Amino acid sequence: MAGTEITINGADGAFAGYLANPSSGRGAGVVVIQEIFGVNDVVRAIADDLAAHGYFALAPDLFWRLEPGVQLSDKTDAEWQRAFDLMGRFDPDAGVRDIQAAIAIRRDTSGCSGKVGAVGYCLGGLLAYLTAARTDSDASVGYYGVNIQEKLGEAAGLKKPLMLHIAGKDQFTPPEAQKKIRDGLAANPLVTLHVYPEMDHAFARIGGAHYDKACADLANGRTSVFLRQHLS
Repeated sequence: MAGTEITINGADGAFAGYLANPSSGRGAGVVVIQEIFGVNDVVRAIADDLAAHGYFALAPDLFWRLEPGVQLSDKTDAEWQRAFDLMGRFDPDAGVRDIQAAIAIRRDTSGCSGKVGAVGYCLGGLLAYLTAARTDSDASVGYYGVNIQEKLGEAAGLKKPLMLHIAGKDQFTPPEAQKKIRDGLAANPLVTLHVYPEMDHAFARIGGAHYDKACADLANGRTSVFLRQHLS
């Protein structure tokens, strides 16, 4: 069943979100955190899949302050340029406030169990890490987050479980940055790190240039188990 557009009332104003509900009308919530391409078809498909697995899935439009309703693909140079421009102007701190608002609206949804987690990709991978550190998310998952190594001090704020999927050959997170992440987080009992040694950035983006079905299925399976464990 296709999702619907809803309005989220955040601390800084109202913005849109794509909501996909489980057919049962009951379950935990998951906030889906976008890549640099906005709440596009890929993000919506992730939300739809989570709903098919029994979650209330909400993908908030985190670029709303810059340009509401961005839906880019990764297929043209012009779209990549626009996506990088948006990312360069994006305020991650404001984005985390919006994610907290999305978590809150999921908790208050009729039929929601009260447990709400978050899953993010690329830019959303960094934001998933910050979500784990700054919000009341019950469990967070980040795929190939960019610049986490610059925010390792945030780990002191972790109170709930966090899983990170790291692409070993990520062109946006070089080996020295990955080492900082592993060294900074590996000993934290709340953090689970999975490294995919031969993968490049966005290996789980279906249709993307670096999509690898085997590793995507492995990562997504680990995410599924993690969410069931902590949101049930």
